[in-house]
Amino acid sequence: MANIVIVGTQWGDEGKGKIVDLLAEFADIVVRFQGGNNAGHTMVVNGETFISHLVPSGILQQKLCIIGNGVVVDPQVLLEEIDYLKSKGISVGPDNLMVCEKAHVIMPYHKKIDVSMENRKGACKIGTTGRGIGPCYDDKVSRRGIRFIELIDPDLLKEKLSYILDEKNFILEKYLSCEAMDSETILNEFSAYAERLAPFIKNISVIINNAIKDGKQVLFEGAQGTHLDIDHGTYPYVTSSNTVSGNACCGSGVGPKAITGIIGIVKAYTTRVGEGPFPTELFDETGDYIQKKGAEFGATTGRKRRCGWLDTVLLRNAARLNSLTGLAVTKLDVLGGVETLKICTGYEYNGKILKDVPAGIKVLAACKPVYEVLPGWKEDISEIRSLKDLPDATRSYLNKIEKLTDIPIDIISVGPGRNETIVLNNPFK
Repeated sequence: MANIVIVGTQWGDEGKGKIVDLLAEFADIVVRFQGGNNAGHTMVVNGETFISHLVPSGILQQKLCIIGNGVVVDPQVLLEEIDYLKSKGISVGPDNLMVCEKAHVIMPYHKKIDVSMENRKGACKIGTTGRGIGPCYDDKVSRRGIRFIELIDPDLLKEKLSYILDEKNFILEKYLSCEAMDSETILNEFSAYAERLAPFIKNISVIINNAIKDGKQVLFEGAQGTHLDIDHGTYPYVTSSNTVSGNACCGSGVGPKAITGIIGIVKAYTTRVGEGPFPTELFDETGDYIQKKGAEFGATTGRKRRCGWLDTVLLRNAARLNSLTGLAVTKLDVLGGVETLKICTGYEYNGKILKDVPAGIKVLAACKPVYEVLPGWKEDISEIRSLKDLPDATRSYLNKIEKLTDIPIDIISVGPGRNETIVLNNPFK
């Protein structure tokens, strides 16, 4: 029996959706444990592309998919996604998709405040997606949130919305110069969502733990990346939740002893969406080449991703924070055609070499990457399915990643499709 956590090791967009989709074949349950619809997981199966924002990627394998208590959920988006998957011929219902009764609901005022606050910051903006994620987590922490268990209780929903909206309208009108929101309009809209979603809402902690006791295998699906973690990321340019592996337990209601392995997903280069320091960022033709060949646009926002060389300072940090047992290297094929490759092994700051990510955002912004240079390869590797058949330069690049991180590579992705993968070690076997 194995219960595996999937986490991103960089700033998100590492290709977690594909790896979750790949490994879901061997799991009985796939659990999403944090974030919201600010995440976008892209999967390509038989040439067809599927994008999910809330529904765990295991839905394509028709596994039991669970949205945990650590996730903040926009019910409108969730229902749209269910309808989208059904239109693609994917069966989605209460028998294979469950939402934790303790998960918090993203309300319209969360989204309105999110966008208005970000606009107000001007040059100091964080780069939020404007989906209401942060304000919803704000309310969760300050104990003013609405959970799904309250959403499906009409009287309690009306009561909570009444006093919550007084505060939100004050903020909207007096601080953000926006129009107030009408409680009756919101109540009518969300009562309709509640009616449709009620069959999906369950006590998922009990369900997951009973399944583990029965010998079922669970795959925990993280969103965003380690360096967007609210505690351990490049604060304040981070997301609003804990993205590291430890939150798989908190965000789904299982204990740490249940976890048997943690796979870190690492793109063969580095990308970042939004604001914040990025030591290995490229501003030249190579960066443009990687961005275009890798189709580096956010699956959620459509924003162009910033691209740079692989940064093993970040990777070592992620390995420590997550207790990684293995790596999955994605988009390795994108680097084909780049004559010379670079891997960042440290940061130079004020004449000193730093081997760890500094907490100070100004220090990180002033760091200059220290590189090791490796030869690139010209070959198209997308059809290769064995490590030994990869070009020598490709294998040298992979060996260097293992050496610098001291973490074994379990999976290598050589293309977007599920089948375009080299599996060296299946964590479920």
